[in-house]
Amino acid sequence: MKMIKLYDFLPSGNGYKVRLCLTQLGREFERIEVNILKGESRRVEFLLKNPNGRIPVIEVDPDFFLFESNAILIYLSQGTNLYPDSSWEQAQVLQWMFFEQYSHEPYIATPRYGISILGKEQEYQEAITQKRQGGYAALEVMENHLRIHDFFVENRYTVADIALFAYTHVAPEGGYDLSGFGAIQN
Repeated sequence: MKMIKLYDFLPSGNGYKVRLCLTQLGREFERIEVNILKGESRRVEFLLKNPNGRIPVIEVDPDFFLFESNAILIYLSQGTNLYPDSSWEQAQVLQWMFFEQYSHEPYIATPRYGISILGKEQEYQEAITQKRQGGYAALEVMENHLRIHDFFVENRYTVADIALFAYTHVAPEGGYDLSGFGAIQN
């Protein structure tokens, strides 16, 4: 198996997803720090890897790059115990991963970024406050599901759980109080 190169920014939840998946699969990888705060993801050499200028990116072979954390998770997990064989369960994995990108990440990850990574809570306070309702709504969807299920897909651990865990476990860094979400915390 070839060594994967992971272009990553350590505080990133999206990068964390990929690191967690690789580690749980027992895959060795070379991690290459790309400091987004210093504009390193906007440099020409990085834009050749991901024209969107974002991390994470994996290089699976020289000049073969894959970006978008959830696409990377699907790629890495196919054929493993983290990705189901049945098309129904695969669709459920994708369902939760789409939820994570569109109903969870924008409301939980971005306040965390402003508060704990940029350290500009006061400057972004209005935007953070506007996201709070959507963030708690996303957490409530997760909480309701986890009250009756141990995992997000067919009661088995999958990359959907990895995707949702990444920003949920650091939600307090974005000002979220998880004390009322017992099922999430289990």
